[in-house]
Amino acid sequence: MVELLQASFAPANVLASGLLLFVLLYWVTVILGLLDISTFDVDLEPDGTGDVQGVSSVAWLNSALAFFNLGRIPLMFFLTFFALPFWVLSIAVHHATGTQAGWLGFLLLVPLAIVCLLLSKVLTMPFVKLFAAMEQDEAPNTVLIGQMCTVLLPANHTQIGQAAVKTKGAPVLLNVKTSQGGHLVQKGETALVIDYLPETNLYLIEPYETL
Repeated sequence: MVELLQASFAPANVLASGLLLFVLLYWVTVILGLLDISTFDVDLEPDGTGDVQGVSSVAWLNSALAFFNLGRIPLMFFLTFFALPFWVLSIAVHHATGTQAGWLGFLLLVPLAIVCLLLSKVLTMPFVKLFAAMEQDEAPNTVLIGQMCTVLLPANHTQIGQAAVKTKGAPVLLNVKTSQGGHLVQKGETALVIDYLPETNLYLIEPYETL
């Protein structure tokens, strides 16, 4: 155990050990409920500003990040599956080659990082499918935000009512209420869907005339 700790903080292994320690501290914080699991997500969409060369550079970077599943999974998931094999391989390779303290040990970090990047891509593939399925489950709910609806049963902030959103097929029926301090909406009135509350499966609506 002492030898492992000494090897972990050898000069050539400090980077891998520091990254692993950061990841472990993050997950401990998540477990304690102080951070949300989606923290440090990566946005792969360009902001539309800058010159053509800048946009081209961002597009290249986005393609590289997408190859490693970033943007489809939270960044910390990727770092977790990168940091652990990176630390293990760094310790093992530097111990086997006796390069814990030499300049060659730092040079070996480059091929080790490339190998671990490819390995983390493979290890995170199941999570890509998982997060994609979660987004599909949420999509039918969030896509209704901003749509007009017809009130079928009266509703206010404390009274749950019902409304219908017209579609190309059958109307979608929603359980609705108004936002805090919102006006009572009566049967037959037109309202706007402004938010979705997943914890109660309710939609917030406001009378269209007041907006």
